[in-house]
Amino acid sequence: MTVTLKKVFKDEWRPVSMRAVVIAFPEKKWENYTVPVNGKPMVKLTEERLLMSKRVGEIFTVVRNNKLKAYSLHVMNPLPVNARSKMEALFKAVPDGPFFLAEGNMPLVMPFLVNYLVGLFYENEPEALIPVWKDGTAEIAHAIYDPDALADAIDAALAEGYRSLSSIAEFLEYEPVSIEELTKRNPKVTLSFFKVRNSFDVSFAERALNEP
Repeated sequence: MTVTLKKVFKDEWRPVSMRAVVIAFPEKKWENYTVPVNGKPMVKLTEERLLMSKRVGEIFTVVRNNKLKAYSLHVMNPLPVNARSKMEALFKAVPDGPFFLAEGNMPLVMPFLVNYLVGLFYENEPEALIPVWKDGTAEIAHAIYDPDALADAIDAALAEGYRSLSSIAEFLEYEPVSIEELTKRNPKVTLSFFKVRNSFDVSFAERALNEP
């Protein structure tokens, strides 16, 4: 992949765009990332929203091995994985450079927020940059990760018997980003974290996408 570069310091070059990884890996029978939203499979819409960001240059979507044929019809670069959970699948699909992680049911992801988070990550290059709500809830699947730090964190979490993606934060020295503070600047920030799980969510997402 050709990555746009900019000179940040006199003798140092850093990428201004990065790869995105989308998790579209059903764990439960009701999970379906191909549900139509505005006439498109929501995983495809999630990819399109990410590519609207100037800071995302390439996307890989992690899918179940046995779902590769179905998802190949909808996503750009499907990455088939045989795993028992989303966390294990992500562990097997960690790329070789910093990346933005999203889930395939997030069709309202905001390009301007992705741009901001990528820029913020490259200022300090922490183990991870994770948006966090006031109550401490971390948006694991709307964050940026250093691949080595994430692989170590997942390995530690799996070793202790964790299976949920939400547990990853416990094993990372991450930089938190206050969602409430970002919302003060732009109320649409909260939409970026919205996940479609049922027909009511589909209706809400379509209304939000069709607002002027």
